[in-house]
Amino acid sequence: MSQSELYVSLDIGSSSVKVLIGEMANKSLHVIGVGNVKSNGIKKGAIVDIDATVQSIKKAVEQAERMIGRSIHEVVLGIPANQARLQPVKGVVAVNSENREITDEDLDRVLEAAEVISIPPERELVNIIPEQYIVDHLDEIKDPRGMIGIRLEMDGTMVTTSKTILHNVLRCVERAGLQIREIYVQPLVAGHYALTEDEKNHGTACIDIGGGSTSIAIFQNGHLTASSVIPVGGDHVTKDLSIVLKTPTEQAEKIKVDHGHAFFDDASEDELFEVPVIGSDAKEQYSQKYISEIIGVRLEELFELILDELYRLGVQDLPGGVVLTGGMAKLEGLPELARHIFQTRVRLFIPEFIGVREPQYTTAVGLIQYAYMEDLFYGRIGSGAALADVSHVQPQQEPQQKKQKPPKQPKQNSEGVVTKAKKMFDRFFE
Repeated sequence: MSQSELYVSLDIGSSSVKVLIGEMANKSLHVIGVGNVKSNGIKKGAIVDIDATVQSIKKAVEQAERMIGRSIHEVVLGIPANQARLQPVKGVVAVNSENREITDEDLDRVLEAAEVISIPPERELVNIIPEQYIVDHLDEIKDPRGMIGIRLEMDGTMVTTSKTILHNVLRCVERAGLQIREIYVQPLVAGHYALTEDEKNHGTACIDIGGGSTSIAIFQNGHLTASSVIPVGGDHVTKDLSIVLKTPTEQAEKIKVDHGHAFFDDASEDELFEVPVIGSDAKEQYSQKYISEIIGVRLEELFELILDELYRLGVQDLPGGVVLTGGMAKLEGLPELARHIFQTRVRLFIPEFIGVREPQYTTAVGLIQYAYMEDLFYGRIGSGAALADVSHVQPQQEPQQKKQKPPKQPKQNSEGVVTKAKKMFDRFFE
């Protein structure tokens, strides 16, 4: 029987907190637990209330735990791209072994060499993403292990973020009683999962439209080259509907989901529905065509802001087009409106796994897929270094009893690059 690994991803968004438990075997994912709760304490992708965010994380974790009757201790965390920066880095080392064969140790050393770069005190390293290895001036090598050489180089991209933003996210996860195995920037994992190899190579924008913000990830030549966040999302559309239709926010959200249409030209005039009015027992009747005009104005503004951001990032052309995902992406007519504004190929991406067949789960699934991909590359599969560690508890056990359980001690794994990077975050809590 093939070896399977358990992974738990934690995606903290402005509108919801999602926890996914997945079992990976032979590069295929089987989702066995899902937690999805409305997030409190997060605005525009940033944490504004620590206690409220901790409670949201705990509720999402408990939902997922109930599905499998086990307790979650360790998660792969996705952090928002607010204030994230990408910068090219290079590492150079001499090959250590006597026979000049490149080993795992050399890969660790070359990544450590790339980390020796001046980072401003208000920023913190998140990841270094290798793009290519160079052995004695022979470039475009994906995996140099086993090759013979004297000099090993690595070209990559360093991802840094605001120390304050990262500190707040890590503090929330720690207070929720979870250990962090890995940290990735959300647009990186969402783009890696949602885009095909050709799209990543040709030049494509992955646009994740969430509740409070929209993230943009630009992939070219197979790598993430730029990312950005715009503080506009689906919640702004809901607010517009609530104001114009004079209806409660909760009702406006329901109208958006059940009857919303993004593209005015394709909306139906015959589809009518009643809307309760705030402060009275009366109900007004509207058509899908009418509300599509309200929705379309806000989304056109969002797409114009995305175009301005692409221009600011220096993106001249997108031969691979645009891929839309995120909770707002399932709105009817959105791809058509995007094609009209962007004047390029647009497609919608939805995960294919049972239980998570909605675009809002793209980042959560991407976190598991990306962590598994890294584990495969560094040979950590089956070595006891699973990113999710679950211990058996009784399914009917009360949450209060569960909380009394002593925290699990971190594993003493051999120190790989990722482990060393994690230690940098742990300094926050010393």
